[in-house]
Amino acid sequence: MDKLLFGISGLPIGKENAKFNYKTGIDYLNNIGLDAMELPFVRSVNITDKNKEEVLNSKINNNFYLSAHGSYFINLNAEDDEKIEKSIERIIKGAEALLKVNGKSLVFHPGYYLNDSKEETFNTIKENLLKLPDLGVDYRLETTGKETQFGSLEEIVQLCKLVPTCKPCIDFSHLHARYNGSLKNYDDFAKILDYIGTELGEDALKDMHIHMSGINYGLKGEKNHLPFEESDFNYKACIKAFSKFDIKGCIICESPILENDALLLKSYYDSI
Repeated sequence: MDKLLFGISGLPIGKENAKFNYKTGIDYLNNIGLDAMELPFVRSVNITDKNKEEVLNSKINNNFYLSAHGSYFINLNAEDDEKIEKSIERIIKGAEALLKVNGKSLVFHPGYYLNDSKEETFNTIKENLLKLPDLGVDYRLETTGKETQFGSLEEIVQLCKLVPTCKPCIDFSHLHARYNGSLKNYDDFAKILDYIGTELGEDALKDMHIHMSGINYGLKGEKNHLPFEESDFNYKACIKAFSKFDIKGCIICESPILENDALLLKSYYDSI
């Protein structure tokens, strides 16, 4: 990718009483200066034969970037083999739907520790990720917001080294919350980017998929998303690190005020 794109998760808020579907949402976001949308497949895959053409046409006409967030019901470390098979099916179904609208990245949380050790969980998830077919979609493994959840920066990056079809989705807000407000200044964000570049190569920094928002957290990690200005998440230091490292890819804003905060990020990035 040749630049850094800015977009939102799901449909925009818009003005008072605004109602959007994917087509009109893409048109609106493009008109206000944003570049991307992450389709929410979290409870069901909602790209169908009925709406795929209008979504695809709107994507093409607006030169827009589409990703999707896969099902919440994925656990590639489930104790029940049938649940693992269903998880793989859900991932594939999401990827196939994303392909219908020329989308590129399918984001999902790969699994949970449950009663297994971190090493056992890592190996089981790795073996199941290797079963996923190469459909031309990047399977984006997302970092998580609680230490009790599988999905540390190191776990995600190391999986992506071992599974050719997988790339990371770095949720910087989750990492901030995971370690109780650990990302405080430029150096904290730079260390993450340096680690990714060292472990996955410079190409990974030119093809990033990022989630950001303000975030509320406690001793156990993530609680809920917040607007940037209502949170201690240092988005300016984060954006400065993106600029300094000259990263490319897509930033998806998950703030409750969606496009407003996405535009805040883009405006600050453009000002540097």
